[in-house]
Amino acid sequence: MATDSDSAPAFMTRHGATAALLLLVTLAARAATLGNPVLGFDEQFYLLVGDRMLHGALPYVNIFDRKPIGLFLLYAGARLFGGEGFLQYKLLAGLFVAVTAFGIYWIARRHVGWLGSVLAAILYILWLNFMEGEGGQAPVFYNAFLAGAGALMVSAVSDGSRLTQKGLGALLLIGLALQVKYSVLLEGVYFGCVFLWLAWWQGRSLAQTLVFGVGMVALALLPTAFAALYYGAIGQGQAFVFANFQSVFGQTKGGFVRESIGLASFVGLFLPLILVALAGRKKALPTAVVLERRYLLGWLVTAIVSVVIYWRFDAPHYALPILLPACILLAPAVAARRRVAVGLAVVALVAGQIVLAISVSAKGGDREARTVAALAKPTRGCIFVYNGYPALYMLTHSCLPSRWVFPGHLNTADEDNPRALGGDPRAIASAILAANPPAIVDTYPVYKFGNPAVHGLLMHAIRERYDLAGCVATRGRVRLVYRLRGDRGPRALESCPAELRAKIG
Repeated sequence: MATDSDSAPAFMTRHGATAALLLLVTLAARAATLGNPVLGFDEQFYLLVGDRMLHGALPYVNIFDRKPIGLFLLYAGARLFGGEGFLQYKLLAGLFVAVTAFGIYWIARRHVGWLGSVLAAILYILWLNFMEGEGGQAPVFYNAFLAGAGALMVSAVSDGSRLTQKGLGALLLIGLALQVKYSVLLEGVYFGCVFLWLAWWQGRSLAQTLVFGVGMVALALLPTAFAALYYGAIGQGQAFVFANFQSVFGQTKGGFVRESIGLASFVGLFLPLILVALAGRKKALPTAVVLERRYLLGWLVTAIVSVVIYWRFDAPHYALPILLPACILLAPAVAARRRVAVGLAVVALVAGQIVLAISVSAKGGDREARTVAALAKPTRGCIFVYNGYPALYMLTHSCLPSRWVFPGHLNTADEDNPRALGGDPRAIASAILAANPPAIVDTYPVYKFGNPAVHGLLMHAIRERYDLAGCVATRGRVRLVYRLRGDRGPRALESCPAELRAKIG
């Protein structure tokens, strides 16, 4: 249905060359991240869980989190490739990005020529760097499954043959995406409704349509059902249900002003793409293309509604589900304004590298992470990363001080609720501190949306039993490492400015 046709051999060659091109663009856009073990706090934790799974730890039982088991299995798979795992998971994530971009290209190619569809796919790759998608955030993985489901949907819209197979295949892909993050549920409902509508439009009976619907729902739930049955079979069904479905309702949201500011920043992230869409020439499209794009627009609206309903805008990666259908729908405007689109892609490539460099200056990179790890490396027992890099547990080869090892579970106000964690964060922190961890990692200044009660417990223990061992500064913050008094671990107190030592005691 593309605006220009290809012979069969050229079609195959062009698609293969396009896949290679998109993979190269992905590597170029993300090359600067490959040597950084502390790219994003979430993905550091996912890798930690995947690593400990290979040593017998069980998510939700030995390590608490709310993400589905599928995400942790991906990271465990990355660890099987050897090394420290930090490079390996980024290469795996990059492969998923390239696959997603190819899905964008394949769908868009039905509506516009080769250049417009490739540029739309490239803009997806580049825009990830502006949205904390440069590493292994969950949407980076599940967008590949959604792209496959979207491709099956648009194919079914214009070609009703094998509708059942396409619908079942699409909802199975949704099921796999659900096991990466449950937030794709609403999009899965939308895809299912589209296939039901198409089945009804084909003239299938009510009974046939219902059976079709039941089959799609069953396949969408199948991966999650397998996970639930496994945990039930080993007697940990309650742990699975609490972590996956109940605990999220114990979290609190940010205030209206805070979240509204975040929402405005989301709009700003998409503004250049919106301007390109508005600038694209409007020209008549074939009826079949118009129909497909209506269903794609429905997907985009559903993704937007899904993000807004979640009502968390404090991190740009929450908007990544919107980027996928947006780039597909952008293709005709990109094709109409090729020079503008090429210019935007070049600017995005350069600007994205600047954003990555700014992120490293704020969060730290390989040098900072390994310096903190050297200061915190335990001579016995488990370190406690209260506010710092989750990757430190891997970099120091430390054991874990409790089930709750993601720092944000104990150090943020959003999690200050036993219904969110399955335990009182004060009691959890008290138990960890009572074990006298050999090193504690904190960050200065204190996080403004933190948990003051838990931080008070931490500082009381530090004043009683710990000495400041060293500091590692990044832009706007300092990683602090405290070591137990009498511990013979490393010290580098000269790295801490005198005025900072006076402030923190």
